[in-house]
Amino acid sequence: MEYIKQSMTFELNGPTALSLGKFDGLHKGHGLLLEYMEAKKREHPGLKSVAFTFDVPPREQMDGHLAQVLTTNPERARLLGQAGVDYLVECPFTEEIRCMEPEVFIETIVKNLRVAYLVAGADFRFGHNRRGDHKMLMRYADKLGYQAKVVEKRQKDGRDISSTYIREEISGGNIELANELLGYHYFVDGIVVSGRKMGKAVLGIPTINLLPPEEKLLPPFGVYVTETECGGLRYPGITNVGRKPTIAGSLPVGVETHLFDVSKDMYGKEVRVSFLKRVRAERKFGSLEALKAQMEQDIQYGVRYFTQE
Repeated sequence: MEYIKQSMTFELNGPTALSLGKFDGLHKGHGLLLEYMEAKKREHPGLKSVAFTFDVPPREQMDGHLAQVLTTNPERARLLGQAGVDYLVECPFTEEIRCMEPEVFIETIVKNLRVAYLVAGADFRFGHNRRGDHKMLMRYADKLGYQAKVVEKRQKDGRDISSTYIREEISGGNIELANELLGYHYFVDGIVVSGRKMGKAVLGIPTINLLPPEEKLLPPFGVYVTETECGGLRYPGITNVGRKPTIAGSLPVGVETHLFDVSKDMYGKEVRVSFLKRVRAERKFGSLEALKAQMEQDIQYGVRYFTQE
C-alpha cells in the first residue's frame, strides 16, 4: 500500500474506487466499505482502491482537545494495508480544508484521485460546517462521472456498529464485546522500552514495557490476558495496563507484559500487544511479596485461558 500524506494537491493515475471516512479502528462496519471497493476491483482489473481520511479527527481540530482513538495513524495505516487497500490518503486537516465548501471538496477529490466509484457511510459528513452529506455525494455522481454507493451501518443487537460504540465498550472493560465488534483483537503497537527491571530482578517475573502515545485509547487500568506479536511470532501472556501503584514513585501510564516461558530479548523491537480478556482491576498491594503472589495467580489464570481456548 502507498501511504500519501499531503494536502489536496495530490494526484493519482488511473481509475480508482474511493472510500471516504475516519476509519478509526477499522471495525466490521468499515468492512462494508472495503468489501465494495474489492468487489469493484474484481469487476474491473487495473482499478485501484483508495481510502481517504484526515491526519486528525476534524472535530478534534475544531474543538481543540485531544481525541482518544482506537487506532493511531500508523496503526490505521497498517490495518488498511493488511486489508488490501492500494492507497491511503491521509490529508492534513488544515484551515483551508476546514473552510472548504463541500462542493469544492467533492470536485477536487474526484478529479485528483480519478474516482470512478465512490462509497461512503450514510452518516459521513464533510466540508465547511459539515454541510456535505451522502445525498450530496449521490447528486454529484452524474455531473462528475462517478458511481456512488451509500452503505448503511452493520448492527449488533439493534445498535449500529461504530467507533463510538467500540470506544464505550473498551472504556468499560468489555474487551470481548469490543473485539467482536472490531472483528479482531484490540491492540496496542509500540517499541519495547527499558523499564525499572523490577519484574525480573526483584519479582522474578520478566516483563516487556510499552509507553503508548497519549491519543491511544487504553482499556481501564488492570490486568488482561494478551497475545504479543514480535517478528512474525506470537506469544501468549498477561498484561498490566496502568501506573503500577505498588512501585514507589510517579510512573507514566504503561503497558507491561509478561510472556509465558519466553526469555527473548525484545528491547527496541516493535511489538503488538492484543487484548483478549480482562482479568481484574489494577490495585495497590501492601508489599512486593503480595504483588508477586497476585501476579503468579494472574499468570496461572492466563495459562488456563490459553489451554482452554
